[in-house]
Amino acid sequence: MGDDQQRRIRDVRERFERSEFHSRWLGLRLDDVSPGEAAVSLALAPRHLNLMGTLHGGLISTLADTATGLSLRTLLDADASFVTTQLSVVFLAPGREGSVQARGRVVRAGRRFGYAEADVTDQDGRLLARATATFAISTDRGEQPQ
Repeated sequence: MGDDQQRRIRDVRERFERSEFHSRWLGLRLDDVSPGEAAVSLALAPRHLNLMGTLHGGLISTLADTATGLSLRTLLDADASFVTTQLSVVFLAPGREGSVQARGRVVRAGRRFGYAEADVTDQDGRLLARATATFAISTDRGEQPQ
């Protein structure tokens, strides 16, 4: 892995650790990050469950969005920014206890557009959800992707 790629990986790790939302408030853990891929996990607690006692779908979506976004970030220059423009999640099985992991992987990263996918699994490897995400990419910090 080259110096530029190592810098990008380090940047993703540092951004994640600084994030009040991801690492502190939600309690997500960054398990793995490599070029075009990222995995985040969460140890489930009662506060993560919906009224039926299963993992809340919004949290599954957040895990998928985080994993796909971090995987894209590993391929972007430092001056690039991006926003999720579409996130589609197909829920396949309920999560109940233990831990869950979302593993994101970039399928396409261009100058203005990105596409990534994520699988969300439980601690036994059972597929809970599959997600796809598209991103608008901007290389000017003052310009917000539309």
